[in-house]
Amino acid sequence: MSTKHSLAAAEFLKDSGKALWHDQTLWMVRQKRDRMSRSLPEWEQLRDAACALKMYSNSHLAELLTEFEANAIKNGATVHWANDAQEYRETVLKILKDHGVKLFIKSKSMLAEECALNPFLEGNGIETVESDLGERIVQLMHVKPSHIVLPAVHIKREEIGRLFEKEMGTEPGNCDPTYLTHAARKNLRQIFKKADAAMTGANFAVASTGEVVVCTNEGNADIGTSLHRLQIAAFGLEKIVPDLDSLGVFTRLLARSGTGQPSTTYTTHYSRPQKGGEFHIIIVDNGRSRILAEKDHVRTLNCLRCGACMNTCPVYRRSGGYSYTYFIPGPIGINLSMLKNPEKYYDNVSACSLCMSCSNVCPAKVDLGEQIYLWRQALDGLGKADRMKKFISDSMEIVMEHPVLFNTAVKAAPLVDALPRPMIYSKLNAWGEGREMPQFAKESFNSLWKKGKVK
Repeated sequence: MSTKHSLAAAEFLKDSGKALWHDQTLWMVRQKRDRMSRSLPEWEQLRDAACALKMYSNSHLAELLTEFEANAIKNGATVHWANDAQEYRETVLKILKDHGVKLFIKSKSMLAEECALNPFLEGNGIETVESDLGERIVQLMHVKPSHIVLPAVHIKREEIGRLFEKEMGTEPGNCDPTYLTHAARKNLRQIFKKADAAMTGANFAVASTGEVVVCTNEGNADIGTSLHRLQIAAFGLEKIVPDLDSLGVFTRLLARSGTGQPSTTYTTHYSRPQKGGEFHIIIVDNGRSRILAEKDHVRTLNCLRCGACMNTCPVYRRSGGYSYTYFIPGPIGINLSMLKNPEKYYDNVSACSLCMSCSNVCPAKVDLGEQIYLWRQALDGLGKADRMKKFISDSMEIVMEHPVLFNTAVKAAPLVDALPRPMIYSKLNAWGEGREMPQFAKESFNSLWKKGKVK
């Protein structure tokens, strides 16, 4: 039975050249991450520390968030709490309406994607513009990001050239990356000037200082917050870290894991409003506190949103971000989607080879592959298990538990090699749809062992 993911992946793979390019581009980022990790002798100790700090923070959320709120208020910020996506959207809208905002500029925020903020604001008469270049590209194309760090990684520069020619009047046929970057910068600068307010997400929130920390490479968040006296920052409550020493552990891991850099170009600490301005901070739950009760999946809250699991995942690299039905693709997206709504997103768990590479690269040691395996075991209880896979599994169990059946099957297996190809590669052979079947050995290991041919 084909899943939504497998059908979408098949569509993505129709353009084999682009699929290969997507695979190679992300693997290049993974290799940069590996070089960075090997340059730090204490790399594994940092990962251990990050995991321990996250587990501590997530088990002390109430006190750390209360401490953050108190310090943020001392700094002059206004703190809001949002229980769910609707409350978050309405809080942003009220702040903007109270200040007569018509044009709103944002830097990248996966929380805003999660809560569908942009269409909500547009529907309420507020023009909302993404200032991160990748986010701006997908916004102009009217598509969703396909990666949490590299939102336009699936789009080739020729496509961007044609888009900018239409939207910004660039030179026809010019797809030079430097030229296109300058064109986007010039276009966005005018929007920055005209905007009435700016918003950022947050990579971290420091409890001991009340600061929101944003890590970027383009400086777009800094331009927006520098030009506008009304600033909003919003983050999911799991972004809290105890203090600046803890923050140092995460900033040493984040960019190295996500993009293969020693650090992001900009690491900005926002603590207080501009003179005569306002700084609003929105702390969002939207199901996160419920994850704390999931003992097998609580480490999902450790995620730093670095994207390393996507860059290494052989399935994501070869199937693209749009093959997943949740707004976050890849290994972390599979786990988050199942925590969100397993009946709706269950098909994503098939998009995993269980190679465990995602678990091995995660800077905060989220056990991503292991959790996906657990979700697969839960499918039957959810009534979502594939019937054909269940039949095969049950049949294999009978064969494996009965030595006579097993040995008979092993002896008969080489007969398959002599069958006509159309009989082997039929609709009943899902494995053979995309790959060659292995040749069965003429003699089993068990038989060779008994004859003394194996020592």
